[in-house]
Amino acid sequence: MSSVQNPFHSLQRTEAQARKAQLEIIGYDVSLDLATSETEFSSRTVIRFRSAGGDTFVDVKPVRLHAIRLNGEPLDADLLERGRFPLHTQSGENELVVEATMRFRNDGEGLHRSVDPADGKHYIYGMSFMDAAPSVFACFDQPDLKAPYTLHVRAPRDWVVIGNAPGQQVAPGEWELEQSQPLSTYFVTLVAGPYHVLHDEHRLSDGVIPLGLSARASLAKDLDKDADELFTLTKQCFDEFHRLFGIRYPFGNYHQAFVPEFNAGAMENPGCVTFRDPLIFTSRVTRGIRIQRATTVAHEMAHQWFGNLVTPAWWDDLWLNESFAEYMGNRVTADVTEYADAWADLSYSRRQWGLVADQRPSTHPVAGNGAEDAVAALQDFDGISYSKGSAILRQLAARLGDEVFFGGVVDHFNRHRFGNATMHDLFDSWQRAGAADLGDFAAQWLRTAGPDTITYDRSAGVLLRTPPADHPADRSHAFRAAVNDGAGWRTEQVSVSAASTPRPLEGEAIILDPYDDTWAVLIPDQTTVTALKRLLPEVTDGPLRAGIWNNLRNGFHNAAIAPTDIVDIAVASFPVEDTEDTARRTIAWLFRDVVPVAPDGSLARLHEAALGKITSTDVGSEQQLAGFRAAIRSAEDSGVLRGWLAATPQGIDLDLDLRWRLLGRLAALGAITREELQAAYDAEPANDARVALTGALCSLPDAEAKAYAWSVFTGETNLPNYEVVAAGQGLWRGPDELTAPYVERYFAEVPDTVKVRSGWVLATAAEAFFPAGSVQDATLARAHATIDLPGLDLPLRRVLVDCADQLARQLAVRSTFGG
Repeated sequence: MSSVQNPFHSLQRTEAQARKAQLEIIGYDVSLDLATSETEFSSRTVIRFRSAGGDTFVDVKPVRLHAIRLNGEPLDADLLERGRFPLHTQSGENELVVEATMRFRNDGEGLHRSVDPADGKHYIYGMSFMDAAPSVFACFDQPDLKAPYTLHVRAPRDWVVIGNAPGQQVAPGEWELEQSQPLSTYFVTLVAGPYHVLHDEHRLSDGVIPLGLSARASLAKDLDKDADELFTLTKQCFDEFHRLFGIRYPFGNYHQAFVPEFNAGAMENPGCVTFRDPLIFTSRVTRGIRIQRATTVAHEMAHQWFGNLVTPAWWDDLWLNESFAEYMGNRVTADVTEYADAWADLSYSRRQWGLVADQRPSTHPVAGNGAEDAVAALQDFDGISYSKGSAILRQLAARLGDEVFFGGVVDHFNRHRFGNATMHDLFDSWQRAGAADLGDFAAQWLRTAGPDTITYDRSAGVLLRTPPADHPADRSHAFRAAVNDGAGWRTEQVSVSAASTPRPLEGEAIILDPYDDTWAVLIPDQTTVTALKRLLPEVTDGPLRAGIWNNLRNGFHNAAIAPTDIVDIAVASFPVEDTEDTARRTIAWLFRDVVPVAPDGSLARLHEAALGKITSTDVGSEQQLAGFRAAIRSAEDSGVLRGWLAATPQGIDLDLDLRWRLLGRLAALGAITREELQAAYDAEPANDARVALTGALCSLPDAEAKAYAWSVFTGETNLPNYEVVAAGQGLWRGPDELTAPYVERYFAEVPDTVKVRSGWVLATAAEAFFPAGSVQDATLARAHATIDLPGLDLPLRRVLVDCADQLARQLAVRSTFGG
């Protein structure tokens, strides 16, 4: 089996450095015609730039390249090769004109076009991140060649057009956007369509910041319902960022666009932030998801300074964007909004994301991550750059104090305003603000990968610190331990600065660092695990409960806690306090990771525990809803599910989300027909329902369903990004005799998916279709063989490395404890 070449070049760091030394971009003038076709659009780009002279290249990824002229001279369009066009520039000012036809995309990148099934209306948004900008306009696509942009857009007459800078409709369907501030290519966006738009403004002592919100027309009433909260959050966060930084928001208008089929949580485009539109709530949601939305809003606002005002020179300093935005977003949300409990929720939602990533073979330092090209850098938008980086910055802020911490940050912003900077620049600013030498801190915490593991040896009365074998470090940790000695819980302050630290801790349950004071893998001993079966139901401190579950998850991940113990604890105290059940949360982890290696009957036991929460929690509470969702997921009796479709428990209304959870579970059990599923969708068509329908159809336990799911993976059936993921998840639901043949097919065919996908969705599809449920040594061996293929595309290799590591850890649990 041979690997497949990516159809486009990935920009190498050395190439970016050479182009930066050669070029200075004066400005872009971009004209886009979105009105003539539903599949393609015309793109005309005029780039004015200064050059030291000599050869370089421009990035462009068209369907057809019609004309290209440099300084008035036409060039041969056939010279375009794998997304690059060679240029021979003159010394001094140059003008490049590129005319091309581009395609609308459905993978969440470039100009993404989607059709709302609720009303048939078309919507477009731009996602230029990483290497997608050249599929919209010709550009020198790297973060340190910033320039102002002026956009001219032709669109259908009933559309609105919103971009990075204010704009107006100058004639029916003709839009002119003002020149923007200097932007990196990956910030350039456009939101166009019959969007429902709301306006407000935030008044400051020196003027106003115009504010906007937008979403699809079918979400109008839901956006209207959420608008007060969203505008209030935005204003509160602006006030706090202005107080902390003393630098006014610098990009004019601040529009927040909720767009369909968006891959990430959001993207910080200056002046026009884009969010995934499930964050406009159409069904009942819990406080956990509301906190997630609030911290996402604050995270993207933090980026207006960390990333937009000052941008990393290259992707090896990704943490200057994401770690800071993660820390500041959570801090500001907790400090000035109604979501003061944001840090506790973060412990459930993000802690394990970072710790698991940091223990994988693919771990990397927070800073200086060695991203040699743009494709490799994309793989580092992970729990390390976000969660771990945020945790370390939180420690650093506590160590320096706000005066020095923010003094250095503000100096950094002022020195590099609208430019680019590096980690060294920021550390120089901190030292100017009064920080001592941070070299050792940076070396141990930011430049050394992997977490320490900390355990407690009861017999010796010592804390044991073990750095990762492949990444030796000498880190000091200071944290609180929660100890229960039979008379209740107390906290004790603990310091660890050596491989073995004497520290007597007396109690039947000892939980290390439950309040996330440090960054380490904390694993409880067996005495504590046994005691938790009795003690956990009585714990009412929310952050302590989160810390206990993180300790348990750490232990299971490292084959140090038996799955039967995890199930026992969950049955005794089902974790409905973590009310969300999205992929990184506790309940999802129980069903996805623990149940497949737990003893027979464990799913039924967890189902009974979830049923108990429906009746024992307050009627109408979020905890009751969490219990009901878990009961649906674990139900094995189709009659029970049918009964809930007819009548839900008191306090729970059957909204669109719950209906499709029930229908999806019936599909996985083979207890519903395709015709019933289609009828349910036709009765209430919506984006969320369309994704759920795809997942349900692929979950049906028959050969037709699995063949259909597989056609989505290979690209034979072309579906939008969300549905690709749903199809992958649905494929593996069902009996082994149906799914087993696809294990070998996955490894044989995954290299070829580079022909049909790129960027973000290439990796997410590979992960969604990975045979994670095939917990077999042979599956692991096949994964490793594919990883070792010469020339395997980097995003695919990264996905396979991470998925194989997870599979190996489940096999280790099974080997250690049976099951």
